[in-house]
Amino acid sequence: MSSLPPRHPADDLDDDTFTHDADVAADDSPCAAEPSTPLDYWAVSRTPLTSLVFSLPLVLAYEGGVLWLGRGTPRNGADVWLRQLLDACGFGAYFLLPALTVAGLLVWHHVEHDRWRFSPAVLMGMAGECVLWAMVLVGIARLQQQVWPLGLQTVACWPLAAAPGPSAGLVDGALARVVGYCGAGLYEEVLFRLLLLPAVAWLLGRLGSGPITAAVWAILITSGLFSLAHYVGPLGDAFELYSFSFRLAAGVFFAAVFLLRGFGIAAGTHALYDLLVGLL
Repeated sequence: MSSLPPRHPADDLDDDTFTHDADVAADDSPCAAEPSTPLDYWAVSRTPLTSLVFSLPLVLAYEGGVLWLGRGTPRNGADVWLRQLLDACGFGAYFLLPALTVAGLLVWHHVEHDRWRFSPAVLMGMAGECVLWAMVLVGIARLQQQVWPLGLQTVACWPLAAAPGPSAGLVDGALARVVGYCGAGLYEEVLFRLLLLPAVAWLLGRLGSGPITAAVWAILITSGLFSLAHYVGPLGDAFELYSFSFRLAAGVFFAAVFLLRGFGIAAGTHALYDLLVGLL
């Protein structure tokens, strides 16, 4: 009379259990399955990790372009101010600022307890969004041109950097402009939206303002600073009400994109808008 072999505890588990465990493990991978609903895209595209991955090309294009053209190339103003602040604190390493930008987004992602995943499909959707929002801002600029008195219309918005001088070659001049626009999208959003906007809102909240009031005033204050910054220093533009008002509106626009759609789309929209109005 034969006896049956003893049952292993795992034999009592059905196939569905193993399938579920495999799905959980796969979902925790950095590059997870494509989002299945628009709601997934809306949430994942706003996470700091996805914003970091999406904005990395701007970091590489700007920092790599400056090194290629030479460190004497005019840099983005926000980049210069942030580096000066680090220098004043005793941290003058050249690559510290981009490293801190990357580390800050990673820390933010960790604090938010978001899942460590991103999707190539989400990145493609974010690129399409940047095109859409940049075209909306172009439309706002065209609308302002229609309603503003004649004779006062000038270049609506330029990044916080000088254009290459007349002695620059055609190729180097165009490359310098592209590099400057990438730097504007990256570091102007880091300074005015990623750092100053939450700081001003927090300060106003500490002074007794309600959340909505603090947010509205923080947007207006940081947008005003963003506009005024274009007229500061020897490379700044001459002050004109037309360009100031548009840059103020652009600051509000970028702040809204940042709050509603995240840092990555705000930075990409800013850089793409500057490329559209600067090169086309």
